[in-house]
Amino acid sequence: MKHEPLLSPGQVDEADNRRVVRAVLALGVVAGISWLLSAPVVASLIAGLIAAVFAWIASNSAGPTPALLPAPPPDVEMSDRTVELIDAVDDVVLIIARHQITHANAAARKLFGAEKVKGDFRLALRHPMAAELIALDQETKVPVELAGLGETDRRWAMSVRRLGSGALLVTLRDRTESWVAERMRVDFVANASHELRTPLATILGFIETLSEGGAAEDPATRSRFLGIMHAEAKRMQQLVDDLISLSRIEADRFAVPQDSLSLGPVIEEVAGVIRSGMRDGDRVRVEIGSVPQVRADRVQIGQLLHNLIGNAIKYGRPGTPIRVTLKTVEDKVQLRVIDQGDGVAPEHLPRLTERFYRVDPGRSRSVGGTGLGLAIVKHIAERHRAALDIASRVGEGTAVTVTFPAVRPGSLSS
Repeated sequence: MKHEPLLSPGQVDEADNRRVVRAVLALGVVAGISWLLSAPVVASLIAGLIAAVFAWIASNSAGPTPALLPAPPPDVEMSDRTVELIDAVDDVVLIIARHQITHANAAARKLFGAEKVKGDFRLALRHPMAAELIALDQETKVPVELAGLGETDRRWAMSVRRLGSGALLVTLRDRTESWVAERMRVDFVANASHELRTPLATILGFIETLSEGGAAEDPATRSRFLGIMHAEAKRMQQLVDDLISLSRIEADRFAVPQDSLSLGPVIEEVAGVIRSGMRDGDRVRVEIGSVPQVRADRVQIGQLLHNLIGNAIKYGRPGTPIRVTLKTVEDKVQLRVIDQGDGVAPEHLPRLTERFYRVDPGRSRSVGGTGLGLAIVKHIAERHRAALDIASRVGEGTAVTVTFPAVRPGSLSS
């Protein structure tokens, strides 16, 4: 930090008086000694004058050191309207001059804290790369990606621009959502590839075995191999169907269904189809109360019910009932599917609706799960502006609740 000497007028006068006294004393002493040593008077005076000059110079350099005060940062002039505009920007904005923050908008104060944006920028930007960029006092050609500012899982794009006054304009744009979306895309592609590759490898392996001739001649072995190949092919088909379905639902996620629908008949229809394919179909018990209509896509509601009831059958204990209830709760329509299974541990609940997430991957594949069922349910619920809740207790079972906004009387379009 630079410093500038600051002297009061009284201090200046006192210093000048001391210099004069020292010069006169030097003149008198040197001239007197020279005269006593029998030097000519003119020579003595010349020697005294030279000593006086040196005394004056020495007093200038050896005078009292003035008090040093820190040089204040330059005042970056900004109008009230400019300050208001910067405060209205969603991105974090800092103006830095001589390593001091002169202005910080509302987003910066919220991120770093109001007290940390009033002094040295390193109090706020506690990030090695960010500090280095600002210390270089240069503009960034492209935004620089930073991680860990504010929260460890936040991602930022930092830009540095020079203002006309010489100060630096530092902006931080929150890229966390974009980063998370990119990570999800990469994970999705990797998981989808893995899920397709596994059954495909099984099918290719059995085809090679059958083509060798030995296994193909044994009818029992051939039948068993063909059965496995058929099951793996159906698994691949189900996975592709779920991927296509999920893609279509996501494409329509902003288009809220406008048709009114009574959920009761749809539940009875789906439950009947599922019962017909079960030996113990009476396990699926439906309890439908008097409820208002909802705005819904009939096909997607049917898919949601198939996935929820199907999951309850797969993961509920054999012989235990599967309850499907429909009732009104606080002017909303509540659909619940309840099973009596092993339940899910609390640490898994937040991730159950992620694509391809499985609590027990081996068991999920053995019962024919693709890992996309609850992801599809979540996206259908979001499109219908419905709330999805999953509650579970280990050893007791799981309850999935979907709460739809009801259609109010008189709100239906003609």
